[in-house]
Amino acid sequence: MFDESKLWKERFGQFTKELARYLRYIFNGHLVVVLLFLLGTGAYYYDQFVETLRPDFPAAWIMALVLGLLLTLSPIFTFFLEADKIFLLPLETKLGSYFKRSLIVSFVIQLYLLLMFLALFMPMYVQVYQESFKSFFTFLVLLAVMKVWNLLSRWQVQYHVSEQLHAFDFVARFVLNGLFVYFMLRNQFVLMVVMLVLVIGLYVYWRGQTKNRSLKWEFLIDLEEKRMTSFYRIANLFTDVPKLKDRVKRRRALDWMLNWISLRQDNTYLFLYMTAFVRAGDYLGLVLRLTIIGAIALVLVHFGIGQVLIVLIFLYLTGFQLLPLANHHQNKIWVMLYPVQDASKQKSFQQLLLAVLLFETVVFFITLMVMGAYLYSFISFGAGIAFSFYFVYGYSKIRLKKI
Repeated sequence: MFDESKLWKERFGQFTKELARYLRYIFNGHLVVVLLFLLGTGAYYYDQFVETLRPDFPAAWIMALVLGLLLTLSPIFTFFLEADKIFLLPLETKLGSYFKRSLIVSFVIQLYLLLMFLALFMPMYVQVYQESFKSFFTFLVLLAVMKVWNLLSRWQVQYHVSEQLHAFDFVARFVLNGLFVYFMLRNQFVLMVVMLVLVIGLYVYWRGQTKNRSLKWEFLIDLEEKRMTSFYRIANLFTDVPKLKDRVKRRRALDWMLNWISLRQDNTYLFLYMTAFVRAGDYLGLVLRLTIIGAIALVLVHFGIGQVLIVLIFLYLTGFQLLPLANHHQNKIWVMLYPVQDASKQKSFQQLLLAVLLFETVVFFITLMVMGAYLYSFISFGAGIAFSFYFVYGYSKIRLKKI
């Protein structure tokens, strides 16, 4: 006999087990230290920024945009698998309790995100409007109520597959959610309730439209696969993920990065690694994002030693998250047929990794020079070069043995 409660517990258990399996690689000891440093630095400068805010600062609108977006983005974790569209399709009418549990788990996860962002914005809110932190819990309860109706509305919309309809629902709820948050922050209770009623009305409308519709199984399964793939891509930056399918994208504008490599036997792996770096996965995007974020951090931080530390931290993050590239081709049998020594493979990876780290060092050096921090720009440049060589020829050798 079919037991939906047992099925949900099994699926949720598999999900949490998979999550825990890769999170321990992501939040390794070194990364935790780096994140704590960045968190502490960010908190210090955020506190300094808040103290400079005046009453005319648009804090309510900023909070309305961010919190409104978090309310609108209401994914529902169904934990469906590819085979479910065959084996669970006949049991759709018996899955009511399964879906309720999925909605509850989705609500708890997303409420935690709302709590974190509300806590982040509260100092700004209190500073600008001279309010009390006591309103935090009232705001959280109101946001929780709004999140419930957003989740319910989103669930009803998923009975449809029209992209235009999904886009309309998203825009409509985003506007209503944003105004709800704004009126909540400005203590305009009546208008806030009107926004809530409109969102409830939207849910009632969608519910009426889905009475005679069945679940769009392929759509829901595709959403689950995309969510897990996004997580696997992040995890793949720290360890090998067998379940992740390779994505290859031709970037013609970057062909020059491959053309400069001379086609000699000892450059075989250098060409392969460079091709993977430019076209496969998200290696190139990762480097660009970390470089841009690091440059922005250097602009915001004004004390010299802190700037040097930021340079070293972002070099470490970039190098560490490029380490899985070393094993990018390990499961491809045809690569093993190449008459190339393993030493050449390691040397080629080290060449690419060193080139990336030195490029990032130069970008950070130029950023500091433009800011006028001439002394610390040269100190950071020297420290960056030294760290890059240590990371490539020292640390990476040890770390790759553990991956």
